[in-house]
Amino acid sequence: MRTRLFLRTAEFLWQEGHTAHATREEAIEEATKMIHVYQKFAEEWMAVPVVVGHKSPNERFAGAEDTLTIEALMQDGKALQSGTSHFLGQNFAKAFDVQYVNKEGKLEYVWATSWGVSTRLMGALIMAHSDNNGLVLPPKLAPIQVVMVPIYKTAEQLAEIVARFEQIAAELRAKGISVKIDDRDNVRPGFKFAEYELKGVPVRLAMGGRDMENGTVELVRRDTLEKETLSQEGLAGHIETLMTDIQHNIFRKALDYRNSMITRVDTWDEFKRVLDEKGGFISAHWDGTVETEVAIKEATKATIRCIPVDAEEEEGVCVFSGKPSHRRVLFARSY
Repeated sequence: MRTRLFLRTAEFLWQEGHTAHATREEAIEEATKMIHVYQKFAEEWMAVPVVVGHKSPNERFAGAEDTLTIEALMQDGKALQSGTSHFLGQNFAKAFDVQYVNKEGKLEYVWATSWGVSTRLMGALIMAHSDNNGLVLPPKLAPIQVVMVPIYKTAEQLAEIVARFEQIAAELRAKGISVKIDDRDNVRPGFKFAEYELKGVPVRLAMGGRDMENGTVELVRRDTLEKETLSQEGLAGHIETLMTDIQHNIFRKALDYRNSMITRVDTWDEFKRVLDEKGGFISAHWDGTVETEVAIKEATKATIRCIPVDAEEEEGVCVFSGKPSHRRVLFARSY
């Protein structure tokens, strides 16, 4: 076990795929499709915004003709490579003699791809959203989406509140929402509140004797820690809508932070200052040479995270060498 938990451990667990194709175009299409599959999962399920781009020749997978990447930004201003998809050309096919019979009955080398994500996505989820109270989990990935905590004085009152919670839980489960009723009698409600904040449960409900009388319930959402008192009537429908709102809010918060941490710089002094004082992604011109890329890394520990797929042509000069450059790339210090 190494020290970067969930990013890289001694047993490195992957989701990985490999494909072989008859044409170059089919393989490129597959590699492109898979990086967008990873982008969709990161953004729509993990609520982590990512930049899709090409790795520089020096950073791409060894033996690949092109490496596509999704790059996320953590709350400490460091980048995290969160998934990659490689167009391998015919390099590995020729090295390992992987051939197929074409329509003319002749042997040809396949065009290959490989793509993968790993347990470092768990690290991305934790570092992108969590706060000083613990985890903040997007509802789509939270194992428990709603936790219910009874507040009671007697065993009879506990039984009454749990029975009402069971009715609400049944309505929520019918909508596909996972629920836990915590009726433990050996810990106080305040301990339970802190425990489920730490675990990142998206919604917490609390109900006491007065709530039973008034037909109300206290609801706290984990993403904002906002508290409100609601009617028990129609509660399941409200929570169903709230799940979507929480998912979107977590993503929006991360996206706003990421966008605020992309800084355009045009000089070497500005590059170093922003990197040391602000961090995040630096959008800067690069002359396209490995020598400059290596020199920048040695001087600052920043690497080219990617050349964004939507990067527009823009004439300029490299921040380090002063040589001509045709587009900006994203630099950052990273995990």
